Amino acid sequence: MSMIGEYLRVTAAELDRAVQDPDWALDFVEQVQDAEEETEPAPAEARHFSTYKTWDMLRFLLARAEFPVNVIHGEVLFADDEDWGYGPPRYLLPERVRLAAEALRATSYGRLISGVDPAELTSAEVYPLGWSEPGVLEWGRPWYDGLTQFFEAAAKAEDAMLVWLD
Repeated sequence: MSMIGEYLRVTAAELDRAVQDPDWALDFVEQVQDAEEETEPAPAEARHFSTYKTWDMLRFLLARAEFPVNVIHGEVLFADDEDWGYGPPRYLLPERVRLAAEALRATSYGRLISGVDPAELTSAEVYPLGWSEPGVLEWGRPWYDGLTQFFEAAAKAEDAMLVWLD
C-alpha cells in the first residue's frame, strides 16, 4: 500500500458543505476522481491532483525552504474523526491557496533541491526511502511542477483546497 498526497479544488460553497458534512465531501472527492480518471486533465484544468509518493519528499524540501503554507498536509482540520486513508483531511482557505501559488511560482524546483544531499532524506526517513540512486532528487520535479500549475489555477479561480493522504 502506498501513501499518496491528494488535493481537491473546491469552491467556497463546496468547502462550507464539506466542513458541515465530511461524508458528502468524501463522496464528492470520489466522484471527481472517477470523472477525471477517464479524461486525465492537465493540472491547470483539473479539480483533483495527486503528488503520488513524492508528498513526503516535497514536504521535506518545502520545510527546508521555510515555505509559508503547509501545502502537503493542509492547515485546517475539518473532520478529525474521519480517516481518508492516512488520517483526517484538512483544507486551505482561498487566501492561503493564493499565497501558496505565489510561493510555489517563486520557488523553482532547482532552488528546492540546490545543495540537498540525498543522504539527508535517508537520515530524515523521508517516505518512500531509497534515496541513494543517482539523480533521485529529480524524481519529484514533474509532481512539483504539476502542483505549482494546480495551485496557480486554484488561486486564479479563488478556490479553497481539500488536502489529505490516501
